[in-house]
Amino acid sequence: MTAHIERLIQQLDDSTGPSYDARAELIGIGSDAIPAIIDGLPSLGGFGQLTSIEVFEEVADPRCGPALIALLGSDDSTVREWAAMALASLQIDAAVEPLRRAYRACLERATPPDWSEPGGIRWALTELGDRSPVVPPLTARLRATAADDAPGWPSARFAEIINDLADHAQVILYSQFWRVDAGRTYGISGTGLDWELDWAGPWEHLVEESRTWSLLEASEAPADDNIFVAPTWIDRTDLCPER
Repeated sequence: MTAHIERLIQQLDDSTGPSYDARAELIGIGSDAIPAIIDGLPSLGGFGQLTSIEVFEEVADPRCGPALIALLGSDDSTVREWAAMALASLQIDAAVEPLRRAYRACLERATPPDWSEPGGIRWALTELGDRSPVVPPLTARLRATAADDAPGWPSARFAEIINDLADHAQVILYSQFWRVDAGRTYGISGTGLDWELDWAGPWEHLVEESRTWSLLEASEAPADDNIFVAPTWIDRTDLCPER
C-alpha cells in the first residue's frame, strides 16, 4: 500500500488527467495517506501541491496543519493562497500568526489588496477569528432582512450599502452578483465595469474612488427580487496591520 500511495502522490503533478484519479483515490484512502502526502510535498510542483491541498481539505486531518503552514512560504502565490484558505477551513488555530506574517509579506511585495492572494488570507484570518470586518449599522440591518440563505444583500439596496460602507471609511474592492432561483444559487455577471484603485493614494481618496465606481455599478446592476450582491470591502487597518 505504501508504494501504491507514493505512486499516486507523484501522479498529482500530472495535469493531463491522472492527477484527478489520483486525487480521488487518495481522498478515498483518507487519513492513512496523509503522512505520505506530507512527506511528498517538497518533490511536487505547484500543480501537485495545489492538488494535495485539495486532498488535505477533503480528508480534514489536522496533521496537515504544519505542512500547510510551510506552504505559506511557497514561491507560488496560488499555493500560498490555497494553503491559507485550507488552514481556515480545517480550523488550524496555530496558523494565525503564520497567516499574519503571510499577509504582511503580501503588503511588503506591494500586492494590490484586491488581488486573490491577500483576499484569501484576509478570509482565512476572519474565519479563524483574528480579523473582524467593519460592518456599519445600516449594512448589518439590510443584511439581516435578507433570507437566511441569501448570498449577500438585495441588489435593489446596493447603493445604500455602498454609501453606508464609504461613510464608515470602508473601501469596496469588487462585488459579485448572485441569482437565487428555485432554491439554487447561481453566480451571474455584473455590469462589466472594471476599475483599478490607486493604492499609492491616501485612504480617503481610495474610499471616495471606490464609492464613485461602485455607485456607477449599482446604477446599472440588476435589481429584481431574486438578485443579490456580495460586495467585498476592507478597512484602513487591513493595509496597516499592527501585528
